[in-house]
Amino acid sequence: MYPPIAEPPARAPEPLPRRALNWVLGAWRPAGSVMAVCLALLLGWHVVNGKHGLTTWNQKRVEDKQLQKEIEDLNQENARLRTRVDRLKSNPDEIEHEAREKLHYAKPGEVIYALPESPAAGK
Repeated sequence: MYPPIAEPPARAPEPLPRRALNWVLGAWRPAGSVMAVCLALLLGWHVVNGKHGLTTWNQKRVEDKQLQKEIEDLNQENARLRTRVDRLKSNPDEIEHEAREKLHYAKPGEVIYALPESPAAGK
């Protein structure tokens, strides 16, 4: 038969620096994984809420739409005023109407009656 297997001699406990080194070498992967997850979460938060993040981008997009509408309204008002100025420059009837309306001019022999403005309701 086979000779009996001899048990290996009992090893002496490892010195403390060696055990600490083994623990550090065994723990670096989980610690690195935790750090990678933390960095990913921080990066995700920064992408959404950072200085140039999605929240700010969405606010700027809404502001841009409002400003574009305001620009369009002002362009329409400019066009309307431009046509009015052209009419005032070229149409004598328009000039007369403006003088009668704003400056209260009258033709010779006309009488202008000025009615008092109605008092505000509830006073």
